[in-house]
Amino acid sequence: MQASPLTWPHFLQNSSRRSIADGIADFWQQDFAAVMQRVNTGELTSANVFGTREFLQNNYLYRFLAAKLGIYGNSGEEAIYPPYFVDADGNKLNASQHRYTLHFENNQLPPANAFWSITMYDGQTQLLVRNSLQRYVLNSTMLDTFKFGEDGSLTFHIQKDSPGSDRESNWLPAPDGSFYLMMRIYLPKPEVLSGTWKQPPLHRIQ
Repeated sequence: MQASPLTWPHFLQNSSRRSIADGIADFWQQDFAAVMQRVNTGELTSANVFGTREFLQNNYLYRFLAAKLGIYGNSGEEAIYPPYFVDADGNKLNASQHRYTLHFENNQLPPANAFWSITMYDGQTQLLVRNSLQRYVLNSTMLDTFKFGEDGSLTFHIQKDSPGSDRESNWLPAPDGSFYLMMRIYLPKPEVLSGTWKQPPLHRIQ
């Protein structure tokens, strides 16, 4: 994936342009899969890749990753963005073939001093997913509308078709194909920043 020469600043020499383009190509070919593995296992979080120039200390790999996954993200103290690109077994997400659940044990919802949300994105376009409910996100402002288990747990249904009228309150519609989810925790509590609280895995149920 090389940028067009027309996009380069006019003052860059051809040799500099080639070096930059080669570096970008090397990242896509060699580094992207490896760094995404670290993201998917939780080793690398948004708190590592968003921040000031001083915070990042010229780590251009992290700056590239931040621009790819969510440009203009906040610093870790302001927000944390746990992603779901794979399921609990490390497989890519595809709602044309599978259904999924996201289960929070009692008192284990995302710890936020402001609010939290979980947003659905189409895996191809990276855009929101059109659906019959016109629902694109599940968040903490909707808690009164969710159905909780008798033990206080909360299970979300992530799939393209309705899970049934009795479960639609907890349904986040997915596209008929690949997708990913982005959790957002605004003003995260200390247990999020320290890593004590862990995001629950997304389980495939079919």
